[in-house]
Amino acid sequence: MAKRLPPLNPLRAFEAAARHASLTKAAGELNVTHGAVSHQIRALEQSLGVKLFERSGQRVKLTPHGAEFLPAVSAAFDGIAAATQRMTRPASAGALSVSCVPALLLLWMTPRLGSFTAQYPDIQLTLIPSNDPKDIRAADIDVCVHYGDGSWTDCWIRKWSGLELFPVVSPTLINNRPIRSVRDLADHVFLHGDDGREWHTWLAAADALDLERGRRHRLGDARMATEAAVHGHGVALGDSVTARALLARGMLVAPFSLSVPAVDDFYVVCRNEMRSAPIVQLFIDWLFAEKEQDEARADAPVAGRVLSRRKRPSLKVIGARTAS
Repeated sequence: MAKRLPPLNPLRAFEAAARHASLTKAAGELNVTHGAVSHQIRALEQSLGVKLFERSGQRVKLTPHGAEFLPAVSAAFDGIAAATQRMTRPASAGALSVSCVPALLLLWMTPRLGSFTAQYPDIQLTLIPSNDPKDIRAADIDVCVHYGDGSWTDCWIRKWSGLELFPVVSPTLINNRPIRSVRDLADHVFLHGDDGREWHTWLAAADALDLERGRRHRLGDARMATEAAVHGHGVALGDSVTARALLARGMLVAPFSLSVPAVDDFYVVCRNEMRSAPIVQLFIDWLFAEKEQDEARADAPVAGRVLSRRKRPSLKVIGARTAS
């Protein structure tokens, strides 16, 4: 048996009036008269057998029934609008909005924009530095590249990359204040991109939890901690994805061969209905292709690069670069 649904026009009138809290403004948006909107809302109320609005002059206020009904109606119209947009825009042209972890966006994705533009010159990207889970369901965001444990529900998700963590420092700082052993870290400022758990994990692997740590800065996220390290303000924990280019260009040095796996991973995530959008598929395919190229290049010798994590890693010091 077909589900009984209210007529479309009264639903549109209800949603617009609720959003504007005004019948007049709703009428203007829908290009109908004030009376037509009022009539459609009354018809909807009669159909449902409940009162949806309290009226006070030109203003309207949702009743408890109306407040309960609105989210479902709004979500339905948003879904129809999104599906319409996906069907009508070309596969390799149009606008694409991407929410990405700030460190990954600045240090990995932004340098590769030229590659994406060369392949898809008619796609206009909006890049949002964020790791907020709310972005996954935001109607104005098409796809997310987020850091987490992969436990987001009711969405399409695929692991993009794991990552290893290791100390990084600027060549100038390490030349002025050498790091010959893990104990030498006590003479440096610790730069935190989180609440301290990542440094705790690395120091535990290095059998150095008893290390005296006096000076430290909490920078809010990995991007800021890495930038602070580049500017010589202390030692940060870099990772095998975002710090690779900085190591290759000599802007950072990894003084130890010990790296530890991060607690979480990078994931590509989007609403289920967005996964089938051709423009989203192109972007996701590009992300994974670029990552494969990175892995292929990882075998090339790079001075100051991070060594692979070992089952029983050593704390062998990698020679510091000479400051240029």
